[in-house]
Amino acid sequence: MVLTVDLAVLLAIVIFILVRRPPKPRKRIDAVLTMTLVLVFGVLIAPTSFGHWILDATNDLAQGVTQAATP
Repeated sequence: MVLTVDLAVLLAIVIFILVRRPPKPRKRIDAVLTMTLVLVFGVLIAPTSFGHWILDATNDLAQGVTQAATP
Protein backbone atom coordinates (compact mmCIF):
# COMPACT_ATOMS: atom_id res chain seq x y z
CA MET A 1 0.00 0.00 0.00
CA VAL A 2 1.37 3.37 -1.03
CA LEU A 3 0.35 6.51 0.80
CA THR A 4 0.60 9.72 -1.19
CA VAL A 5 0.02 13.22 0.10
CA ASP A 6 -0.76 15.98 -2.34
CA LEU A 7 1.43 19.01 -1.74
CA ALA A 8 -1.55 21.35 -2.09
CA VAL A 9 -3.41 19.47 0.67
CA LEU A 10 -0.36 19.62 2.93
CA LEU A 11 0.00 23.36 2.34
CA ALA A 12 -3.71 23.88 3.00
CA ILE A 13 -3.31 22.19 6.38
CA VAL A 14 -0.26 24.30 7.24
CA ILE A 15 -2.04 27.51 6.21
CA PHE A 16 -5.09 26.52 8.26
CA ILE A 17 -2.91 26.00 11.34
CA LEU A 18 -1.09 29.31 10.80
CA VAL A 19 -4.33 31.25 10.42
CA ARG A 20 -5.95 29.62 13.46
CA ARG A 21 -3.20 30.75 15.82
CA PRO A 22 -4.21 33.27 18.47
CA PRO A 23 -3.93 36.86 17.24
CA LYS A 24 -0.72 38.01 18.89
CA PRO A 25 1.73 40.50 17.52
CA ARG A 26 3.53 38.59 14.79
CA LYS A 27 7.03 39.03 13.60
CA ARG A 28 7.67 40.12 10.05
CA ILE A 29 9.09 36.71 9.16
CA ASP A 30 5.79 35.07 10.20
CA ALA A 31 3.83 37.34 7.88
CA VAL A 32 6.26 36.71 5.00
CA LEU A 33 6.13 32.95 5.57
CA THR A 34 2.33 32.92 5.62
CA MET A 35 2.09 34.99 2.45
CA THR A 36 4.66 32.80 0.69
CA LEU A 37 2.78 29.63 1.64
CA VAL A 38 -0.52 31.11 0.45
CA LEU A 39 1.05 32.17 -2.85
CA VAL A 40 2.55 28.70 -3.44
CA PHE A 41 -0.79 27.12 -2.51
CA GLY A 42 -2.53 29.32 -5.07
CA VAL A 43 -0.05 28.36 -7.77
CA LEU A 44 -0.45 24.65 -6.99
CA ILE A 45 -4.25 24.69 -6.92
CA ALA A 46 -4.80 27.01 -9.92
CA PRO A 47 -4.49 24.44 -12.75
CA THR A 48 -6.78 21.91 -11.05
CA SER A 49 -10.52 21.60 -11.64
CA PHE A 50 -11.12 22.89 -8.10
CA GLY A 51 -8.98 25.94 -8.90
CA HIS A 52 -11.01 26.59 -12.05
CA TRP A 53 -14.23 26.26 -10.02
CA ILE A 54 -12.96 28.84 -7.50
CA LEU A 55 -11.99 31.18 -10.36
CA ASP A 56 -15.42 30.82 -12.00
CA ALA A 57 -17.26 31.34 -8.71
CA THR A 58 -15.19 34.45 -7.91
CA ASN A 59 -15.76 35.78 -11.42
CA ASP A 60 -19.53 35.25 -11.14
CA LEU A 61 -19.58 36.96 -7.74
CA ALA A 62 -17.60 39.94 -9.03
CA GLN A 63 -19.89 40.30 -12.06
CA GLY A 64 -22.97 40.13 -9.81
CA VAL A 65 -21.61 42.84 -7.52
CA THR A 66 -20.68 45.01 -10.50
CA GLN A 67 -24.12 44.64 -12.08
CA ALA A 68 -25.85 45.35 -8.76
CA ALA A 69 -23.76 48.48 -8.23
CA THR A 70 -24.49 50.01 -11.64
CA PRO A 71 -27.85 51.80 -11.83
